[in-house]
Amino acid sequence: MRKLGLQRDLAEAAALERRRQGELHRQSRIFNARVRTAGVDKDALDTQINDKKIQEANEKARHEIIAGEMKQNDKIICMLEERQKQDIKNLNKAVTEFQQNFQKPETRREFDLSDPQALKKDTPARLSDSDPRCTVSGLQKFLGEDLNYDQRVKFQKEQSREWSLQQQRDWKNALADQKFAEDLHDKNRIDLDQKAMELQRKDVETRQAVCAATKDFNRTQAVEFAERKMLEKHQEEEDNVAEISNLLRGDLLSENPEQAASSFGRHRVITDRWKGMNQDQLKAIRYTQQQQVLEKLRLQEEERQRNAEWDRQRIQGARAQLLFERHQQRLNRELRRTLDNANAQLSQEQKSKKIYLQEEVYSNFPTGQYFTQFNTTSR
Repeated sequence: MRKLGLQRDLAEAAALERRRQGELHRQSRIFNARVRTAGVDKDALDTQINDKKIQEANEKARHEIIAGEMKQNDKIICMLEERQKQDIKNLNKAVTEFQQNFQKPETRREFDLSDPQALKKDTPARLSDSDPRCTVSGLQKFLGEDLNYDQRVKFQKEQSREWSLQQQRDWKNALADQKFAEDLHDKNRIDLDQKAMELQRKDVETRQAVCAATKDFNRTQAVEFAERKMLEKHQEEEDNVAEISNLLRGDLLSENPEQAASSFGRHRVITDRWKGMNQDQLKAIRYTQQQQVLEKLRLQEEERQRNAEWDRQRIQGARAQLLFERHQQRLNRELRRTLDNANAQLSQEQKSKKIYLQEEVYSNFPTGQYFTQFNTTSR
């Protein structure tokens, strides 16, 4: 257990030392003034921003064109849907009118089975030539035994013929109405198609007119721009000629040193008229530049010495760290050797103690008694 605890402590100490060295290396890399840089390329970022704005403008124009086309398509689709709804409405109306006029419930063949006035229309049995109250065995009348059989059959035939003719007339009228509705539907559809074509033609003409107007406007703008450029060029040439003549006649090209004298004192000059310094001023400037060069050389030498000192300190720190690690490894080996010796000694002591205890047990028991007890236990 002590060996395992010691190994665990050594592993934790090694991990802590590795983290400490990594942190020191990171700090030396971050706080090193010679390798640290800062700043961005502003021109490249501005170029990227302009390219992105141009791309967004092109995308917006393309979306507007697509939106206009979609709006036109939606308008045409709405017109077609409205026309289809109107056609369906007219057809349903025609079907309803036909059912109300030519398919009434009372004209059906089975209407007498569900006639609500059937009881009111029903007449008592046998009110004709035969007395309905006088029945034979409860039977009042049989089929074909009425007195007006011939007139009834003739009337039924005539009625059937009238019904057939009426159905034929109704069918012809229904066909005529259907044909009229179809013709009206076709006419309305043709009118809507013509209106759609007319709207499309007007749209094309409007676009052509807009393009022509834009072209004329651009042509006029180009002419005006050319004229304006010509006038500007002519004005610029006149200004240049006037400027050249003024320069030739003025003191600027005559190299007159008195024109640079300031009204605030002889030690001050007018910068836009100054023609240069004299020899004394030039010597003073050269002396100052030499002093600046010497100062810069001195600063560079100090920087070199400071860098050399940093390198020396870093090398010494690395050497000290290496020596510490070697010393730590040597201590670990000695500690491991000490633990191995202690464990071997403890093992030898345990073995000796075990042998001693066994010999003491064997000496306390007689031989015969031991064998008797062993046999009893085995049984």
